[in-house]
Amino acid sequence: MIEKHIVLEDIDPVVLYGVGNSYLQIIKALYPKLRIVARDNVMRVLGDEEQMAIFEENIEKLRKHVLKYNSINEEDIINIIKGRKTKEDSAKDVVVYNISGRPIKSRSENQQRLIDAYEKTDMVFAIGPAGTGKTYLSIALAVKALKEKMAKKIILSRPAVEAGEKLGFLPGDMKEKIDPYLQPLYDALEDMLPAVKLQDLIEKNVIQIAPLAFMRGRTLNDAIVILDEAQNTTTAQIKMFLTRMGWNTKMIITGDLTQVDLPHGTQSGLRRAIDILKDVDGISIIRLNGEDIVRHKLVTRIVQAFDKADSEQQNTVTTNKKEIK
Repeated sequence: MIEKHIVLEDIDPVVLYGVGNSYLQIIKALYPKLRIVARDNVMRVLGDEEQMAIFEENIEKLRKHVLKYNSINEEDIINIIKGRKTKEDSAKDVVVYNISGRPIKSRSENQQRLIDAYEKTDMVFAIGPAGTGKTYLSIALAVKALKEKMAKKIILSRPAVEAGEKLGFLPGDMKEKIDPYLQPLYDALEDMLPAVKLQDLIEKNVIQIAPLAFMRGRTLNDAIVILDEAQNTTTAQIKMFLTRMGWNTKMIITGDLTQVDLPHGTQSGLRRAIDILKDVDGISIIRLNGEDIVRHKLVTRIVQAFDKADSEQQNTVTTNKKEIK
């Protein structure tokens, strides 16, 4: 008889134990020769050495399942312990699962091109209108890399550019002024990681969310780095950001060139960067469009209406210029 203490790292033990320890009772029933006592994230197990080794191996498989899918059920537990594939493991093309267990994967051809480009190159530009999933999918790829230990940290950044209200007039200290600009990044992370786990990763600086200005002077190694709303960078800012890239790092730069909030007459650094870097090896540029919009169906109609209006306005300007000549 031997005794072991098994620590369930990186997961919420409540998910594995089930409501009222219902899943824990199933696990105990599948190992009648072992005495199993669970408290918090530690399982104390007493029994035969051979049975203990098998139990320890299967508990690790269960832990990895919870870590990957953020959920588990009775069928999963039985399948894993019996050596069979779960339904989730049989699913294809899933990037990660959200906290409710819903699969996050590409929902259009261009979204799949973004995933493929990320896997093949170290720097990807994802350009497209609102609602095409470019930011959400990029963060999903980063969370996957972190879970699979392909990266040591995730760094998310945005330029703090005003869209109708000035930073100086917002209440609070600098962090409170900046946080509203970064909230969409928090929203995506909160959908993919349990709240307690996310807070722990942020406190340990494994996940860093900061405005673009905070990137200056850094070298970013062993990380997945995402620059969101890059259309609101100047040429100098985006050059500064791109040159922060270190060893074993991937960068995803997202933006919508139809929503530039820079002062009138200032060229978008994103537009300039795409023109300059379009033929550089190791850089992919993926363009998403209205067909890739995955929000409410009205978002697609809104984007199409604005595109049509912009096109008509441009044609009118061109016609007027010709008449003046």
